[in-house]
Parts: sequence; C-alpha cells; structure tokens
Amino acid sequence: MKNKTLTLFILLFSTVVVGLHLLSIKYLPLSENVLFSLRILAVLFLSYYGWVKKSLPTWILISMLIGIVVGYDFPQVAIKLDVLSKVFLKLIKTIIAPLIFATLVVGIAGHSNLKQVGRIAWKSILYFYFATTFALFIGLLAINFTKAGSGIAVPTDMGEELQKPAQQTWQDMILHIFPDNIAKSIVDGQVLQVVIFSIIFGIALAMLTEKLKKPMLEFSESLAETMFKFTNIVMYFAPFGVGGAIAYTVGKLGIGVLQNGIYLVLTLYGALIAFVLIVLLPIAFFTKLNIKNLFKALSEPVTLAFATASSESALPKAMRNMEKFGVPRKIVSFVMPLGYSFNLDGTTLYLSLASIFVAQACNIDLSIGQQLFMVFTLMITSKGVAGVPRASFVILLGTIASFGLKEWPLYIILGIDALMDMARTSVNVLGNCLASAVIARWEGELDNEKMNGDLVFDGIE
Repeated sequence: MKNKTLTLFILLFSTVVVGLHLLSIKYLPLSENVLFSLRILAVLFLSYYGWVKKSLPTWILISMLIGIVVGYDFPQVAIKLDVLSKVFLKLIKTIIAPLIFATLVVGIAGHSNLKQVGRIAWKSILYFYFATTFALFIGLLAINFTKAGSGIAVPTDMGEELQKPAQQTWQDMILHIFPDNIAKSIVDGQVLQVVIFSIIFGIALAMLTEKLKKPMLEFSESLAETMFKFTNIVMYFAPFGVGGAIAYTVGKLGIGVLQNGIYLVLTLYGALIAFVLIVLLPIAFFTKLNIKNLFKALSEPVTLAFATASSESALPKAMRNMEKFGVPRKIVSFVMPLGYSFNLDGTTLYLSLASIFVAQACNIDLSIGQQLFMVFTLMITSKGVAGVPRASFVILLGTIASFGLKEWPLYIILGIDALMDMARTSVNVLGNCLASAVIARWEGELDNEKMNGDLVFDGIE
C-alpha cells in the first residue's frame, strides 16, 4: 500500500511539473528559476522511487528522464557524457558474437535431429515474411494518410551534400551474407555472417561421433552460460549508459531541433502502435500465449532497446527471458539471431514511412506501384542491417540516392532519427521475442508450465 501511494504521488507530481511547463509557455508567467527547481525536485523524487523499487527497467526509465534534464539545463556538461553510452555499447558488443556462436552451436549440435533444425528454419522465414509484409503495408497506409512530408518549404541552401554510400549490386548483397574471415566478421559486427558461420559449424559438429562432439558441445554450453552471466554484470551499468546517451542527444541537438519533424515522429509512433495492436497482439492471442507473463518477459529487453536504440543491447536479456518464459534454448538461439537479420518489423515500417516522406517533401506524387517497388527494395536491402543506432539511416540514404530523389529531406529526418530509432528498435526486439514463442508453439515445444507459472526475471518481480 505504501509503495502504491508513493508511486501515485510521484506520478502526480511529475504530471504537475510537465503541465506547469506547458502552461508557462502561454499562460503562466513562471520564471526559469521556478521551472528549474521543479525539474530538480522531479528528478529527486524519481530517484528516490527508483531506490525504493530497486528495478533495472525502472532505473533505465528514470535515467532517461534525468538525461533529458541534464541535456536541457547543462548542455555543456551533457555533450561530454556520450562516453558513458559508448562504454556501455562497447561492452554489449563484446557479448554478441560469442553468445550467438555458443547458443546456435548448442541449439543445432545439441540435438541430433537436423530435420527439426531445417523445419524451424523454414517456419521462421515464413513467419518473418508475413510479419514484415504487414509492417510494410501499415507504414505505407500511415504515411499516405497523414502526408507528413507534404507542404514542406523547399530549402534554397542546404549546405554540403550528404555523402552517398557505395552502390551495391545483387551479387554484392549475396556475397555479403557469407563470411570470408570469421574474425573480421566479428570485428565488423556483421551479425548475419556470424549466424551463417555458427549454423554451418553447428551442423558439422552434429555430424561427428558422440566422443568427438561432446568436448566442443560442453565448451559451447559453458560459453553460453558465461556470456549470460557477463550480461548480468554489464546490465548494472545500463542506467549510466542510457542516461549519458539521452543527455548527449538533448545537449548536442537541443529540444527545438525536433519540431520540424514531430509530425513524422507521431506518424511513426502511431503506425508502430497500430502494428503491435493489429498484428503482434492477435498473433499472441491466436497462439494462446500468456499475455501477462509475456509482457513481464519483454518489459526489460524492450525498455533497454528503446532507451539505447540498439537491438544488440537487448539481445542477451531477450534470449534469457524467453527461455524463462518457456521457449526451449534450441529455438531461442536459432530464431532470435536469425530474426535480427530477417525480422526487422520496426525498421521495415520506418523505412516505408521515411522513403515516402522524402518523396512527399520533394512534391513527387508516386503511384501505388512505384511506392510498392520502392519499399520492397528497402525491405530487401535492410536484411542483415546491424542492430546498432542509426544503421537503417544508411540503408535509407542509399536507396533514396538509387531512386534519384532529392536528399535535402533527409536532413529533417536526421535531426529526429534518434527518437524514431528508439521506437523502431524496440518493436524489432518485441517482434523477434514473439517470433521465438510462436515458433516454439508451432513446434509443440513451448513449456506451458513455465509460461503460466510465477515467473521472476532479473530486476522484475
């Protein structure tokens, strides 16, 4: 009862602070000193609430709010705090390759039934295809409904041109999937190449005799568990990394830089919410998943993905939590890394929105056929995109150049891309977690006892 009262008071106080800020713009002659004091009080109350709650997702959200205040009130300090986010992301990136390798090898070689591996693969690809197609069309409908890019004044001087990325042929795209040096693939963060190497390695290991297979299999199992523990240690630094990232963004760009593209941001957020409600939630109901426990399992990785705008930062926690939810490791370790390359629901939806936004801003009226051709091209080129902040912007830039559209609208998108990246990345993680549960149900291997049990996740009770 005490915690509920404290929560209600803090939420009410925070709402009052936001309301006073908004009203002071036009109606209340509040001085900046008064507003500054209110912001500091809100931060203190939220920090106390986080100390009482002792929950990692809570501290991540609180650190985001603190970062906004620091970036707004102390921009000169804030722009130096990006080192915190860089340290956090560097630590996370060290986890990805060994974790994917270990879990995939165990998932494939740990089960002699290679036919099941193939069956899981085609079921995953089929599910990914339908999910991303729905995301594609929802994005198209949203941007054509709001016409967020229409009516923008064409600038006369945009300064230096954006640097165009190198054009790739379809042969280059296929070759890019396969690693020529696994060490280089790990260093470059090429997730899809690591996945391909790990799958082939796992199949080769499964073909060995039990005597030869056992040492490597035990090593891989030990490596996977070690990396999960490594992740738990790194996660204690997450609030500092997240707070530093948000403070740097606000301090460097300022809140005012978001005004020109706020309509596009609202369109994207509305479309992503619609995708979750119209597509993902019905899938969860249709496959008879425990929605309450699923939400519990996803809250931390999705929050982390939203805060850091990095799918990689959420991958270890997402895999661990889905295992606790009842999805077998052999399915989690296969479906989720594969989904990071082929099931980017949020990114696909964003790319369809952003590409048509550029055409609208340039006053180019594309037919439905032309729009479909453009976004399907984007869907293909986005496969294998790295799960790091702003990676999809590079894909968008290359596609816009190949279609001969003007580049100046991309400056508007670039100013607000951080906000959009957080939302689309969180939906990417959400979609891949759900995909692993759906495939497990499809295979008849979802542990109903775990799924419907009293689940406890790290930092979440």
